[in-house]
Amino acid sequence: MANRSYLFSADSIPTEDDIPKPIRCISEHNWAVPLAHQLLVGYGTTVVPSMIWSPRIGIAADYDRGAALLRDLLLAVGQGLEEDDEFARCVKKTTTHLETQRAQYFLLETGEMVSLGDEDPVAAVERLVSADIPAAVARAEAAIAGENQEWLASVRADWQEHFASFYGKALYYSFPE
Repeated sequence: MANRSYLFSADSIPTEDDIPKPIRCISEHNWAVPLAHQLLVGYGTTVVPSMIWSPRIGIAADYDRGAALLRDLLLAVGQGLEEDDEFARCVKKTTTHLETQRAQYFLLETGEMVSLGDEDPVAAVERLVSADIPAAVARAEAAIAGENQEWLASVRADWQEHFASFYGKALYYSFPE
């Protein structure tokens, strides 16, 4: 069994007493919190109660702004992959699914990933929110603006690692309707 990061959407954020309803499944990625997940939760990012685990290790963020950032970066990455049909299929599937599962917030669950290391899971999520995610957003924004071409080339070379997550209406961990 692989450990995964899970991405959901909802029209409200979890509280200590309740989780949103409905929760829409967006994506899961094995063995990492991929660049795509980080960018999707890149704006209005805040730590919230997890919907799955008991520590306060959930991450909520603005859906529309995160989705727009990922779409813009996929366009920039695609400028060097015009002949790659697999990349084109990945982009189509991702953007179509993001449109159909649209809500007010992205909700990222990283508990399986942050529990793998020696760092306290709460501290690991705080680091994601305060350092890793903002750094990823800054690099993506620079690449979209035509700067940071070396980083963009490295993302293009390993696009599957960053973008080829499983997108579906049912994930390994899903919520009943």
